[in-house]
Amino acid sequence: MTARPAAGGGRWVSVAPERLAGWIAGFAARHGPAVATAGPDLVRLEAADAAAAECHVPFPPLDPGGDEPVGSLVAHACRTRTVGVLLVRLGGYAAGVFEGERLVASKVGSRQVHGRSAAGGWSQQRFARRRDKQSAEALRAAADVAHRVLVPRAPALDAVVLGGDRRAVDEVREDRRLAPLLALEAGPFLTVPDPRLAVLEDTPRLFRAVRVRVLDP
Repeated sequence: MTARPAAGGGRWVSVAPERLAGWIAGFAARHGPAVATAGPDLVRLEAADAAAAECHVPFPPLDPGGDEPVGSLVAHACRTRTVGVLLVRLGGYAAGVFEGERLVASKVGSRQVHGRSAAGGWSQQRFARRRDKQSAEALRAAADVAHRVLVPRAPALDAVVLGGDRRAVDEVREDRRLAPLLALEAGPFLTVPDPRLAVLEDTPRLFRAVRVRVLDP
């Protein structure tokens, strides 16, 4: 479980699905009995001491299931899903398909993209053109891998999660071949380092987690 400040007040807590029921029970133990209200994207807990916990539904929408929104949220979060993941940064990319937390198909690669040059004049311009060419080739390679690994599996995917560098991902989005994947996009965007295999394998910890905004009294 991780925590960080939330814009507008409170703090964000990321809770693994398997620990969510225990976390909610602990919230009630610390703050008093909590009343739960549910919508398709959010389950809000309001405790006796005025503390609140806003549980953002992973892979919405949530079917509240009658009078047990907390139980419905836990069951929804713990459900096994088939999820495609595409991570892109300049010079590196990773595409994978997960069944639950198990990686069942993947491709990871890299392309050399030189850093910016401190030289001036014509040398700098030539370097910039070469760097732009390398960047375009790297992003095209990322799109090619996504098309080869993920697009054929799109009909079986419950969702697609993107991550890496937002600017690089936005460039890859322009590839029309990836439209079937982008139609399945679900948040949050995963801010991760260079997409190595170990980074890809760790992504279920991020995309399966329930993001909770905690507001103390």
